[in-house]
Amino acid sequence: MSSTSLTYLEGLARNYAIKAVISDREGNYADAITYYRRAIEVLEKIIQMYPDHSLNNIYRQWIGEYRRRISEIEGLLGRVKVPLSGGGGQDSLDDVDAFFKVVSESPIAFSKVADMEEVKNAIRESIVYPSKRPDLFPLGWPRGILLFGPPGCGKTYVAAAVAGEVNGYFVSVDAASIMSKWLGEAEKRVSKLFSKARELAKSGTPVIIFIDEVDSLFAPYTNEVGGEARVRNQFLKEMDGLDSKFSPKLPLFILAATNKPWRLDEAFIRRFQKRVYVPLPTKETRLELLKMYTKSLRLDPGVSLEKLAEMLEGYSSSDVVEIVMAAHMRTIKELFERGGGQGEPRPITMEDFEEVLKYRKPSVNRDLLKAYEMWHEKYKAL
Repeated sequence: MSSTSLTYLEGLARNYAIKAVISDREGNYADAITYYRRAIEVLEKIIQMYPDHSLNNIYRQWIGEYRRRISEIEGLLGRVKVPLSGGGGQDSLDDVDAFFKVVSESPIAFSKVADMEEVKNAIRESIVYPSKRPDLFPLGWPRGILLFGPPGCGKTYVAAAVAGEVNGYFVSVDAASIMSKWLGEAEKRVSKLFSKARELAKSGTPVIIFIDEVDSLFAPYTNEVGGEARVRNQFLKEMDGLDSKFSPKLPLFILAATNKPWRLDEAFIRRFQKRVYVPLPTKETRLELLKMYTKSLRLDPGVSLEKLAEMLEGYSSSDVVEIVMAAHMRTIKELFERGGGQGEPRPITMEDFEEVLKYRKPSVNRDLLKAYEMWHEKYKAL
């Protein structure tokens, strides 16, 4: 077998593993499971194709760790089919495949969200306070909250952290799959989704419907087919129903996230009473992230996380974890290449981080940041 093929497979496994860890940390557990499984498949393929490879033992350890993490996630959340028929169960659309979890079991809370005080304050005012004391809001409260900003900055993680504050149901909806998988009958699915959510909320338990990549659902289309138009109209109808003065004040909220807010239709922008910018992490946030990601690793005394946080200006939250993982991988690679995998890796040095930064640049360019800031100035609603 060629070394090029091995290098390709190792790179593929590493990319899947990084995506799995990022999704896991951000609370996007469905994607985390998918990427962990893909990483396992590639690592098993490497072991099968290259039985004498010096890294196979550590790859087996990683496979075991990934499998354990998958089991933990599945045990924590449990993937369930939620009946939405409301009747005799004969309707072919009686299930929506979604993740429901009682928030009290969630490992994520606002205390684990580094900085982002403006974002957290907006969510507290819109969701947390009304959920805990609805009697204090005779005029109602915001039902639609939009989180927008560069990719990899923790929007999904923040959304999951809301669940750690209100002890309710968290319904994750993949906007892209609605438009593709449910096309033709999607509006019926949407109606049943909201019907079930209202049913759950009637008990007084908060229900948060989270829509990721919402721009793929609420973007203006010049050549949209009838099915797409009906889905969008159904969402508008359901969201308007939440704000109706004739509707009971149910603790039901729509929380959406997008990396492309400028693609949203004006009609939907108005439905999100709170529009909150989730920017790149500040120096203080980057420092907190570095402390979080390196606490289980061995660092050389010469490593200055303060200095490293300064060097990472312009990097996203997901960039930070990838850089830490890459620096750690340098020590593991060295252990196997020089010592055959025996013993323990040396501590990570400042030089390791500096070498990684030579070939890892920020994933978000400055022009894109300007676009976010312009949209924020035009549409912000805190």
